Amino acid sequence: MAGKQNEKRKSAKSSEKRLEKPDKRAKRETREKSAEPAKNAKSVKHAKNAEPTKDAEHGKSKKPGKSGERSAAEGFGARPLRELLRVTPGERPDLGGIDPSATPGGPVDKAAGVAATALLAPPLGSLQERLYAASTAGDRRRVLLVLQGMDTSGKGGTLKHVIGLFNPSGCRIKAFKAPTEEELGHPFLWRIKQELPRPGEIGIFDRSHYEDVLIARVRELVPRNRVRARYAQINRFEKALADDGVTVVKVFLHIGYEEQRARLLQRLDNPDKHWKFNVGDIEERTVWPAYQEAYEVALERCSTDEAPWYVVPSDRKWYRNWAISTLLREHLDDIDPQYPKGEFDVEECRRRLLAS
Repeated sequence: MAGKQNEKRKSAKSSEKRLEKPDKRAKRETREKSAEPAKNAKSVKHAKNAEPTKDAEHGKSKKPGKSGERSAAEGFGARPLRELLRVTPGERPDLGGIDPSATPGGPVDKAAGVAATALLAPPLGSLQERLYAASTAGDRRRVLLVLQGMDTSGKGGTLKHVIGLFNPSGCRIKAFKAPTEEELGHPFLWRIKQELPRPGEIGIFDRSHYEDVLIARVRELVPRNRVRARYAQINRFEKALADDGVTVVKVFLHIGYEEQRARLLQRLDNPDKHWKFNVGDIEERTVWPAYQEAYEVALERCSTDEAPWYVVPSDRKWYRNWAISTLLREHLDDIDPQYPKGEFDVEECRRRLLAS
């Protein structure tokens, strides 16, 4: 019954249009045609200014990603993440202009991000095994992941959630603290060289040689001209590593000022986390702008073709974990390690085993 009524209304409307005077009908058709582009433009504008989506972890708002970014999360051959996050050699990044809660190239939300990170475990594990296996046949290639960032930015969390995807027996992890008396008696790169990954291994530095151009610069622990000289020393050192088969992946965990305060307060509110709280972190917050400038200079001067820097927005822990896992996957795919061929007669060995 309702269908017949709709048909009658459509028929009546069509009749009204036919009965319009020619000049009136022409004006109406002109208005309708001119309205279509405006309607389409309004739709595009609405899509660009769509309501931000809510992140389940922080309850923060974020603008929907670009189409290319969504494809990257879904693995449809979009732009590699290392291109999206890479610091262009010789260009100084504006950390103040990079949203630390952004999710460039990432999954749509926390649930999708956690699931996508879990799915990276099998390929990462396989690549790690092949890397180690290749080293038994003389392949010297290995990976060094350098993690830098302000306190609470997630260096420890990365070790737990990202490096946890690998076989720990093939990883070499080193957390660098304030230098000891012995280390101070050597050039600043000396202690770094003692902890480098061996062929076939994945090395992870929680802080690194960059402390000597960061805190040393902010706190003026050494003369400024010595700090300037260290940038060139670092570049030569990292190039030598690359020439020797080390794939250097340097990640700056970019956390926001307010997010750091929230994480420090969480540690204070939980007695079980008091061991992680450092009163000195409050003092370090007073020179936040100086640290941001020191990082910008280090990223500008030490992001090279051999050892590029990547800025990973880290306010959202799930994105941080996914992004670093993805960066490692992309670099290991490039290395493409292969299992070495056995130098023995397979069939003869099988025959002997069956006969034994």
